[in-house]
Amino acid sequence: MSFKNTFQATATAALMWLGSVSAAAEEVTLRGVSCLSIGNPVSRYFEQLVEDVNAQGKGVLQIKMIGGAPAIGSPYTLTRKVSKGIYDIIGCPQSYFGNVIPEAPVLGLSGKSFAELRRNGAIEYIEKILNEKNIHFVSRHVDFGPFNLWLNKKINSPDLTGLNLRVAPSYSAFFRALGASVQTAPPSQIYTLMENNTVQGFGWPAGVFVPSWIKVTKYQVKTGFYQSTVHTLVNLEKWQSLNAEQQALITKIGLQYEQLSDPGNAWLTERLAKGKAFRAAEGVELIEFSAADQKKMKATAQKAAWEEIYERSPKHGAALAALFGSN
Repeated sequence: MSFKNTFQATATAALMWLGSVSAAAEEVTLRGVSCLSIGNPVSRYFEQLVEDVNAQGKGVLQIKMIGGAPAIGSPYTLTRKVSKGIYDIIGCPQSYFGNVIPEAPVLGLSGKSFAELRRNGAIEYIEKILNEKNIHFVSRHVDFGPFNLWLNKKINSPDLTGLNLRVAPSYSAFFRALGASVQTAPPSQIYTLMENNTVQGFGWPAGVFVPSWIKVTKYQVKTGFYQSTVHTLVNLEKWQSLNAEQQALITKIGLQYEQLSDPGNAWLTERLAKGKAFRAAEGVELIEFSAADQKKMKATAQKAAWEEIYERSPKHGAALAALFGSN
């Protein structure tokens, strides 16, 4: 082979090598965390979203799961850490990031689909609020339906006086309005708190009831309240550093999950039916209040939530009520 041919071959190989190095350098790895323990039924959907991003994003973008709460910290601190850039992307219920934006509960208050909330500007409004805390809103990646009250003793009305209940911040005001005393605790502590009667009940969505809790749960109050939505959020500076292809990948998959889990979808309907059958077979009794008491309970839930939002966010409360609907 002549020197010229050898040089051309070497140059071509070098360019190919440099191209492969450049392509590899373009792949970005995000540090992902969950507000729930890894493998928890609530966390699994964010973990699946991460797997889908990694499968479709080879050579473009990957997410490395660091872990979940409480192993890597309180669930109430992780979204704040994302805002500070300690982690890049998180899957978290709105119940756990109200200390980052006090307006977070509105994401579970509306009876509207997320498609409608995107059309009417509600999600765009939340995005602006989150941006001020250095966070980008990707999507609501799963909705497990309404929260329910679960008890170890029977009640006959929405009067919760004398009960101590485990709560998440987004519905603590509601339970207090019905007369209960409340305490926040991570989901991992619910079984023990119920077993030793420290609490007599807890709030949790029927769509993702933890099977082991059946041993300490005797009653489910049928009347549901709020929506148990879980969201994908990204550190805003990290998001802005991604190229268009990387952003599009996360957005596409996030919206696919969002569209599949709007209330009333076949997946959720089937999940709720299976859960109901399981609990009935295990002896959990369904408490159904009178129509008047159900109406009162739902009205109290909305009133308590919106009063808290107006109090904590006087700047945005009225606008959010108009977009998400306060009844």
